[in-house]
Amino acid sequence: MQIITHACTKCGTIVSANELESNRVMKCPGLGCQNVVRFDDLPADDREHFIENRERYDI
Repeated sequence: MQIITHACTKCGTIVSANELESNRVMKCPGLGCQNVVRFDDLPADDREHFIENRERYDI
């Protein structure tokens, strides 16, 4: 299993792929950060791997 994350481009807060996938578009969870992060911000091969192996990433 890979650990797939995305770092906010404004504040550097790390967001997990499963959180991004379930919300698709969300406000960055970083304190005071108003940046919007999207599942589509992940590289295409990371998105594909996550979707194909979704059951392995269930919390």
